[in-house]
Amino acid sequence: MSNKNITVMIADDHVLMSEGIKQILELETDIDVIAQAVDGEEAIERAIKYSPDVILLDINMPKMNGIDVLRRFKDLGVKSNVIMLTIHEDREYLRETLKIGANGYVLKDSDADSLIKAIRDVNEGKTYIQPSIASLLLNDINNANKEKNKDFQKIESLTKREYEVLTLIAEGLNNKDIAEKLYISEKTVKNHVSSIFKKIEVNDRIQAAIFAFKNNIKKI
Repeated sequence: MSNKNITVMIADDHVLMSEGIKQILELETDIDVIAQAVDGEEAIERAIKYSPDVILLDINMPKMNGIDVLRRFKDLGVKSNVIMLTIHEDREYLRETLKIGANGYVLKDSDADSLIKAIRDVNEGKTYIQPSIASLLLNDINNANKEKNKDFQKIESLTKREYEVLTLIAEGLNNKDIAEKLYISEKTVKNHVSSIFKKIEVNDRIQAAIFAFKNNIKKI
């Protein structure tokens, strides 16, 4: 075995899938499959025993699912690069596994070239996300930016006094307390609160407070 070869472990409870992937990878001169695991606990044991360069980790496995296995890898200091292998084209899985520290994400129905590229990329320190899944992540980022811009416009629509009242709502003050703090009448505060609710599109003080916290609204 050449020292330059990429060592791989396949963790998948479906034996036919695991064997199929192994046969595909063993056709490559620079990739060696050195271990296989059929459940989460075995994946942890063999990752520690064999220290492969790359682990192909199925999300749905018995005893411990792939997401929990990935967390355990991080807790134990497993140095292997991890590619999540799944049938799920789901942004929640994608976000969660990337947040924990997965290096790649590939669908099981992808072609052999995509899987091989993923292995080589993550072995070089890159992150590989199958293009069809990456678009989900990009959509999430775009939607988050749109939401942020929308909230910014709402904040910009507030008068200085309304902004001030909103910061006090976020502190948990009622209308009477706000009136005393700002030296204005309780009726004026009530009018400000109604205007704020309308401008930031909320229905109550709790939602207004959440809006303030989410957008880091602080005292002027």
